[in-house]
Amino acid sequence: MGNVAGKKILTVAISLLAVLALLLQLCAAARPIPGTASVIDGSRSLHLPLRGSLLRGPESVAFDGDGVGPYSGVSDGRVLKWNGLARRLSTYAYSPGYSAKACTASRTRPAEVTEGTCGRPLGLRFHYKSGNLYIADAYKGLMRVGPAGGKATVLDNEVDGVPLRFTNGVDVDQVTGEVFFTDSSMNYQRSQHERVTATGDSTGRLMKYDPKTKSVTVLQSGITYPNGLAISADRTQLVVALTGPCKLMRYWIKGPKAGTSEPLADLPGYPDNVRADLKGGFWCWGLYLRVKPLPSEMLPNLFAGPQ
Repeated sequence: MGNVAGKKILTVAISLLAVLALLLQLCAAARPIPGTASVIDGSRSLHLPLRGSLLRGPESVAFDGDGVGPYSGVSDGRVLKWNGLARRLSTYAYSPGYSAKACTASRTRPAEVTEGTCGRPLGLRFHYKSGNLYIADAYKGLMRVGPAGGKATVLDNEVDGVPLRFTNGVDVDQVTGEVFFTDSSMNYQRSQHERVTATGDSTGRLMKYDPKTKSVTVLQSGITYPNGLAISADRTQLVVALTGPCKLMRYWIKGPKAGTSEPLADLPGYPDNVRADLKGGFWCWGLYLRVKPLPSEMLPNLFAGPQ
């Protein structure tokens, strides 16, 4: 028995070392970007605690056309809205299949068990003119909810006959209304996100939804773990966070390079979300350390934003 147990422990240890070696190899070329701040001043953050010790979030945040928010998706399938005057969070939208009874997590039924049915909203972005909120739900696909909130409508959950298995990031061209979004993997769901990195899965897709024709176009496939994305201020390019490789990728949507992509930046950790600023630059956050990645489930269940 002792020898058998020892062999099992050795096998597990070797497997863990192999996974760690792969993770380090994937980010071996990552390097800090010169001139970026290494420390964020936490004293300038306002923390908005979530109710319910087992409620997880947020993944992403959004503000509507009036600057109200933040809005954020949480682990039971809802999108919450911060009501500044009331100083509390309330339900703004929810995924098809959501019910408080079925989707409230418990110690015997964690969110990872229910999210396939209840949904897990990840990327969020408003189209300011219409007031519509677009939601990249990891399990439901690309969804939209109107200005009044409520039950979201699934716009698409498969593209070219292939299911959207891990819908992740989303952004909107505020002029045309076109919606750009990512599917992180064709093989693994959100509950298996660590496998996407560990296996070097390169089946991710970058896509465009046209609200006028209600059609989806695959802009690029074969991407390694595409996560959050942002359209540039001049609307000529998309920047996509590639979590596994620890990089930012640029995809041109206008100009002489339209339809092509190229590396934009190497990062010191695993990126999650990215947002454009008004000066032509981009903010990237969720940089889990390369040597010891921190799963999102271990992060404090707090909203954080500038005061």
